[in-house]
Amino acid sequence: MARTVFCEYEQRETEGLDFAPWPGEPGQRVLARIGKGAWSKWLAHQTMLINENRLSPMNSEHRTFLLAEMEKFLFAGGAEKPAGYSPEVPPGSAADAAAGGDGGAAST
Repeated sequence: MARTVFCEYEQRETEGLDFAPWPGEPGQRVLARIGKGAWSKWLAHQTMLINENRLSPMNSEHRTFLLAEMEKFLFAGGAEKPAGYSPEVPPGSAADAAAGGDGGAAST
């Protein structure tokens, strides 16, 4: 049977993580208080932060930054997107059409 936790991010009882995803106290806190769905959302946000800010997980300053952002995202009501971030708009989407895109059609 899956382990359940009251997820502080989702504010509901949900399936907990299988192991601490971060070393030390921060990882134990996440293990005890964050569910799998919230952790998945954090991983997507972390990937965006790494890509947009050109961070390296090998750099200790970058890891410190990511830890602070993780705590803000999961426990303090969210974290900001990087300055200048704009999500990719898939060709042919309603957002593409609103932006004046041609829906990915080839020009003739």
